[in-house]
Amino acid sequence: MSDKKLVFSGVQPTGNLHLGNYLGAIKNFVSLQKKMNCMYCVVDLHAITTFQNPKDLRKNILETTAGFLASGLDAEKSIIFNQSSVSGHAELAWILNCVSRIGWLNRMTQFKDKAGKDKEKASVGLYIYPNLMAADILLYKATHVPVGADQKQHLELSRDIAQKFNNDFQKENFFPLPEPLIQKNISRVMSLRDGTKKMSKSEESDYSRINLKDNADEIVKKIKKAKTDSKPIPENERELKDRPEALNLINIYADTIEENLEFVLSEMAGKDFSHLKSKLADILIEKILPIGKSIKELTNDSSFLEKILKKGTEKASIKAEENLKKIREIVGLL
Repeated sequence: MSDKKLVFSGVQPTGNLHLGNYLGAIKNFVSLQKKMNCMYCVVDLHAITTFQNPKDLRKNILETTAGFLASGLDAEKSIIFNQSSVSGHAELAWILNCVSRIGWLNRMTQFKDKAGKDKEKASVGLYIYPNLMAADILLYKATHVPVGADQKQHLELSRDIAQKFNNDFQKENFFPLPEPLIQKNISRVMSLRDGTKKMSKSEESDYSRINLKDNADEIVKKIKKAKTDSKPIPENERELKDRPEALNLINIYADTIEENLEFVLSEMAGKDFSHLKSKLADILIEKILPIGKSIKELTNDSSFLEKILKKGTEKASIKAEENLKKIREIVGLL
């Protein structure tokens, strides 16, 4: 694998993959593997920053791997592995914990959002997890990271940590400063019940999301029940400013058919949302059902998924250990 351009990204194995995971991340992973060297990780160490039932976690690691493959990731083109199987992630995370500054972590807004009002009860892991994310990227000297709006701050921290390490140890350009890869025309996929909240596995109502394993009837029912408003679809984006649920459905439709918002508004202007919902349900059934079917088939063959992860681990470990040897030497560890 060439050192010139390397993409790294990961998905947490915390339950059913949903439309937000697919449109916001995995679909882009598939297109990136066609033009760059890519490493895609099931980030199970990140998942345990909040308590996970061990049995469920093992199942979810395999199901997330199945979701990668079912969506089009190719284990021959990309390295697919789970984070905890390469111990270098944890080792480098500790070294970077000693480089990163408390003030930097205190500025991380995602910790505040996830910890809520009673942050004293949050795990230390949840607080320092951005340092582990930096280790994930820097362990392989990744040059590019696909990010959504909610991860930009963490990537900026990774760049700060890389720069400080290089400066502290007088090793100019040892760690490359990873660049964000921001998808064009891709918006955050929000809850079908509340357009101000991100679509999430943790939201109580299953009607808030389209799961990749949903059947046709479930998709139709969820889209029909998706919250909108009584106004027709407008001609321009400006008129959607205070209509988050309307904007969300239009964005989902645009992302699914791979067109921009302006195109969809020109096509749909003046129509009721029942028309958009009908078209959206049809296109989601066409795109999502084959993925869900494949996920179910793959999860029935756990030995195959374990072989994919083992093969990916072997490839990732070679690169990780090569870089860790240099890092230990730079830091002064025997």
